Amino acid sequence: MDFVFKFPHTFKGHDGIWVIVDRLTKSAHFLPIKETYSLMTLAKIFVDEIVRLRGAPVFIVSDMDALFTFRFWKCLSEAMGTRLQFSTTFHLQNNGQSKRTIQTLEDMLRSCVLQMKDAWDTHLAWVEFAYNNSYHTSIEMAPYEELHGRQCRTPIVGMRSKDLEFAVGDWVFLKLSPWKDVMRFEKRGKLSSRYIGPYEITERIGPIAYRLALPAELSRVHDVFHVSMLRKYMPDPSHILEYQPVELEEDLSYEE
Repeated sequence: MDFVFKFPHTFKGHDGIWVIVDRLTKSAHFLPIKETYSLMTLAKIFVDEIVRLRGAPVFIVSDMDALFTFRFWKCLSEAMGTRLQFSTTFHLQNNGQSKRTIQTLEDMLRSCVLQMKDAWDTHLAWVEFAYNNSYHTSIEMAPYEELHGRQCRTPIVGMRSKDLEFAVGDWVFLKLSPWKDVMRFEKRGKLSSRYIGPYEITERIGPIAYRLALPAELSRVHDVFHVSMLRKYMPDPSHILEYQPVELEEDLSYEE
């Protein structure tokens, strides 16, 4: 388990996410929390959201310090009405599993920040649902299928998917590639946008590339882009992301 804080405060006051990953099935839980929560409050949430569904854990891997882990186990046992007798010490452990999950979580939240705004915590259950129903290479299936032995039923199961395509004249957002741990267009926070635009498609280059009509300030950037870097623009003036005066490299990366 791990904690991610410094998210924009929601209307309910949440500013963090508690990420808990089952090491066997890779299934994850994303729980909205506040940085000011006490250990007893966290233990109560753990019982309500994790123990209720999966039972008590055998062990917990966390990057938190040993004192935190010890106190959390103590609060958890009190919340479950049991008493623990410790015979070994707790050791700080590297939690690479949750770190990778957190990176994916942030990307998923960032992709729809325009719609979420200050209510991202109300959408967290859907983000968790989508994560647990996505294919994982380490287990060669979705965590839901690994856990339940069958694919999850959703409204889109069985429907034919269609490759992403655009037409000349369509308007699209352009995805940037910011360097790690830097601010994005003077906006602080984990959910800053990664897109600029929209720009008009002027030509289709083969089956998976398009040429865009870029403004003069982006003249140094090659104007042909892979389809994965484009996002369809749905007409709405509030969604237009203006270009900011930053120095873009040819691969659309930048440092601020």
